[in-house]
Amino acid sequence: MAWVETGAGGYRVTLDAEGRVACRNAAGRTLKSLPPKLNGDPAVTQLKQLAEWLGAHERRCLADVERWMVRSLPVPAAVLTEVWADEAWQAVLRDVVVTGVDGEVAGFLRGADAERGLGLVDLDGDTVRLTAAEVLIPHPVLLPDLDELREFAVELGVSQRVRQLYREVWHKPAGPLPGTAVDEFAGGRYRELRELRGRCDRLGCRVRGGSAVQPVSEGGRTVEARVWVGDYYDYDACETGTLSWAGPDGRALPLTEVGPVAWSEGMRMAAALYAGRTIEGEDAA
Repeated sequence: MAWVETGAGGYRVTLDAEGRVACRNAAGRTLKSLPPKLNGDPAVTQLKQLAEWLGAHERRCLADVERWMVRSLPVPAAVLTEVWADEAWQAVLRDVVVTGVDGEVAGFLRGADAERGLGLVDLDGDTVRLTAAEVLIPHPVLLPDLDELREFAVELGVSQRVRQLYREVWHKPAGPLPGTAVDEFAGGRYRELRELRGRCDRLGCRVRGGSAVQPVSEGGRTVEARVWVGDYYDYDACETGTLSWAGPDGRALPLTEVGPVAWSEGMRMAAALYAGRTIEGEDAA
């Protein structure tokens, strides 16, 4: 840690590992809290602004990698090697499952070098190099060896910042599916609409036109999963409606046309909204 001199009494400050301002006195002893007289010190103000920027940067990195995963689009390997030196990027990318563009599982990402390629640990526990120009960070529903990868991750002590291996997945049933909607998670009653809308916010779902919506890019087009939540007054009772998917033109898609990622993400959203329903004698989660 680099300690910065303040303008008061020999105090020095720095950012600790958790992004908080730490302080030590002239004797070199680290204090449990920041002295009140340093709250307006320029050095402290700059460190707080830096901490805010670093936090926002980490959130952007996480959001970008999650978007790559949900879309399952090819990512240039050069991009991964370029950002790997950044600790925030590395923390998010480390241990994500990376595959070749052919979908073959390569392993857990452990390093990225412009000359040697991507360093991975495969399912045999071996360290291998992937030198392809493009790779995938696939959505877990597309990983045929998902159960084996989860078991191996436990053995390795893998802790993913991006919820890839432990993201809830819903596999689309085989065979023809009639209609355009799924009612498995309909009927989840809430005492007040504002509670349901609040759960949408916490889950990161936008609400538009009375529906919670989740856009998913898959197969070169954007599909929108929709769950009706209501357009009543905030204090009116309500319940979750059916789940459906709409294409780019807004038309409801037949269930047979819904791709595996859009299906999984739509069911994940619907299940999470249903799970927060008001249960007799309990508050909504």
